[in-house]
Amino acid sequence: MSTIRRKFGEDYQVVNTNRAMSFSAPAKRKRQRFVEKNGRCNVQHGNLGGETSRYISDLFTTLVDLKWRWNLLIFLLTYTVAWLIMASMWWIIAYIRGDLGHGHDESYTPCVANVYNFPSAFLFFIETEATIGYGYRYITEKCPEGIILFLFQSLLGSIVDAFLIGCMFIKMSQPKKRAETLMFSQDAVISQRDGKLCLMFRVGNLRNSHMVSAQIRCKLIKVLMSLHYIYHTGR
Repeated sequence: MSTIRRKFGEDYQVVNTNRAMSFSAPAKRKRQRFVEKNGRCNVQHGNLGGETSRYISDLFTTLVDLKWRWNLLIFLLTYTVAWLIMASMWWIIAYIRGDLGHGHDESYTPCVANVYNFPSAFLFFIETEATIGYGYRYITEKCPEGIILFLFQSLLGSIVDAFLIGCMFIKMSQPKKRAETLMFSQDAVISQRDGKLCLMFRVGNLRNSHMVSAQIRCKLIKVLMSLHYIYHTGR
């Protein structure tokens, strides 16, 4: 029995009786679709080797292909961590220069006016990053390290905004849901066209907008099955 299982697979069931003829019949089980109804290929790749490094090397495309919940989480965490780090750097500059103890001293010229604790340093960073500029907190000319940090903050903020906002924009503009408004005929027919047998079906567009340069790709999957009968004569 085990030899038959190894040869024909688990899809066949062998029935042995002493009075009648025995044969193997294919077991009925639900098969997974190779191509889903929305056109997505139901194939997963595994054990390729170096898969993680390949995804990291193309980080932008990896972020675009992630699910929305992971995109939003990365978006929020990146901005939150960047804001806290940059605000801490402004606070460290004020702490090293001794500006924290002269917050309300009008005769003292600090690096950043009206920055005397971490919340005020965080607010100054937000005002600078978002170009709000309330006019209450500003960099003075006697702080070269603050000017350098301001330039670094502007460059880093532009890079982060371009990367994350561009990623979100491309993800929102992807027409992945467009396939749900395309209807295929329930039945396909084989008919003769130009002297050849052709498989034909219909595709309908539910939207009023026209599709330009539309292309349709079809995949034909052939499953070759054979029934192996095993005859057994009982005594």
